[in-house]
Amino acid sequence: MMKAAVQAKQEGICEPILLGNPDRLNRLAARLKLDLTGVEIIDMRADQEQGRRATFAKQLAERRARQGYTFEEAYDKMYERNYFGMSLVENGYADAFITGLYTKYSNTIKVAKEVIGIKDGYNTFATMHILNTKKGVYYVADTLINRHPDAEVLTDIAKLSKQTVEFFNEEPVIAMLSYSNFGTDEAGSPTRVHRAVEQMQNEFPDLAIDGEMQVNFALDKTLRDDKFPFSRLKGKEVNTLVFPNMSSANCSYKLLQALNPDCEIIGPIQMGLNRAIHFTDFESSVQDVVNITAVAVIDAYVEKLKKA
Repeated sequence: MMKAAVQAKQEGICEPILLGNPDRLNRLAARLKLDLTGVEIIDMRADQEQGRRATFAKQLAERRARQGYTFEEAYDKMYERNYFGMSLVENGYADAFITGLYTKYSNTIKVAKEVIGIKDGYNTFATMHILNTKKGVYYVADTLINRHPDAEVLTDIAKLSKQTVEFFNEEPVIAMLSYSNFGTDEAGSPTRVHRAVEQMQNEFPDLAIDGEMQVNFALDKTLRDDKFPFSRLKGKEVNTLVFPNMSSANCSYKLLQALNPDCEIIGPIQMGLNRAIHFTDFESSVQDVVNITAVAVIDAYVEKLKKA
């Protein structure tokens, strides 16, 4: 994480802030021969941060009062990186926050919902991975957040995926995946996917989205057009894959990563939170963290433009 912060600073991506004990971080930087010039270090546990801890805790306690939070409990939370770091973003002291390298996802997700919150109009948020392959660029969701989504959550994931692909200046062509095709199985996850597709098609009549379908039909235009000529995806190359659950999405991109080291994978990219909070995998490389930082910077910048 420190190496990524230094690289992001050197490449002009952002003005990094590291959360932690300054003496410890500076000793580590010296051992790693890293120059932390221009990298701000904030010790959220220091006495001088008592004022901000109290302010952040008061806001959190007020927001979560109906969930049983007291000021004292919220204040204790502000000694933790995720709570304090996300509160810095929520209060405008930082534009984005990168987390997850040393934290359980379940805890990080919980904190994000409590401190930042989900965008209006959605019941959930989600994550996407971008796969840069020899065959093209693919957007895969939801890889991290929603374990067993129902039809409504799948619809949210599809909407968020649409927005995110458009954010990267591409036209979304979305296949919603399952183990069956267009209602051949009338139980389990295919029915949930089928309902989500129906809702998306009604809400976005011009959007190229269809399913449920098996992944081979999604990725083979000739096969799909031959077998299912009625599809809204006819003649189009799919670039966005919405999986029926987190397990299948997560396993799929990691399987491709293991079998094809030349495939560049960027993510997870957060979709649907009120601020630019982005996550890393615990096995992320320095370059992976830098890539996510660049995405977070763009995310924060676009949000500022929307509010200007």
